Amino acid sequence: MSKALTANDLRGLSREQLNAKVVELKEELFGLRFQAATGQLESSARLRSVRKDIARIYTVLQERNLGIEDEPEAEEK
Repeated sequence: MSKALTANDLRGLSREQLNAKVVELKEELFGLRFQAATGQLESSARLRSVRKDIARIYTVLQERNLGIEDEPEAEEK
């Protein structure tokens, strides 16, 4: 993933899709941390962007939990 996620893009995804994306990003973050520890990491900026993407997803999920934003399926019905 070379493009950073935006909160507006994430708000259009379902809760299951967001959870799957968090799992995917956490796996990528683990790999990047492993590369950094072994000295094989070429771009350390990717570490920061992956952490920020995870935080954006958690923010969108928390907005839904607090009722600030509605689920996308609820708007279609």
